[in-house]
Amino acid sequence: MDIKILIAEDDVVFRELICDIVRKEGYTPIEACDGKEAIDIFFGLNDIDLLILDIMMPIYDGIEVLKEIREKSDVPVIILTALDDEKNEVFGLEKGADDYIAKPFSYKVFTARLNKIVRKLNKEKVNEIVTGNIRINQEKHKVIANNLQVKLNNKEYSLLTYFIKNSERILSRDQILNKVWGYDFCGDIRTVDTHIKTLRAKLLECGKYIKTVRGSGYMFEGKDHENN
Repeated sequence: MDIKILIAEDDVVFRELICDIVRKEGYTPIEACDGKEAIDIFFGLNDIDLLILDIMMPIYDGIEVLKEIREKSDVPVIILTALDDEKNEVFGLEKGADDYIAKPFSYKVFTARLNKIVRKLNKEKVNEIVTGNIRINQEKHKVIANNLQVKLNNKEYSLLTYFIKNSERILSRDQILNKVWGYDFCGDIRTVDTHIKTLRAKLLECGKYIKTVRGSGYMFEGKDHENN
């Protein structure tokens, strides 16, 4: 599985060193030279698997980048600190970093910690459904749309997974109701429309994947079309 790692480090030589290590381990490095560029790249793409953030960077430092990303995503983050920078190390872990590595670091220590996180990522990816810009971790019931975590209730989650598993098929309201709510549901069939409206809103741009088929029901197309 291709693992994309965003490396935010303002020291060019050190950044290139980390990129070389990442490549040798079989992963794809993506470079950012400051905190602002790191944020722009992360939210501009939808497939960053891991971040490596230096604490001391211009514009936004690593802690500021971490806080910004943690508001929207729980992507794994490794912070890089100076050897005696215990205060920022602890602060970074408290703000949601998954690990820290002190500079200068041992090659073996760095690769061991990096690969430990990647192994966990690969395990999670086995349980993922990916369609368009939506990723679903079935084990955790976690939904990511355009690289942002989406909070869905149980019915919304079941509705979304039912749509995805039946992509490109027209589904009537009765089919959706029976599958998601159950055959013994006694409520109004319009509850389907209400939940789909809410689901579309929560998925933001990805909400357009759920198409209304006039007179028939709904269909999920998990890809972007220019003329939508």
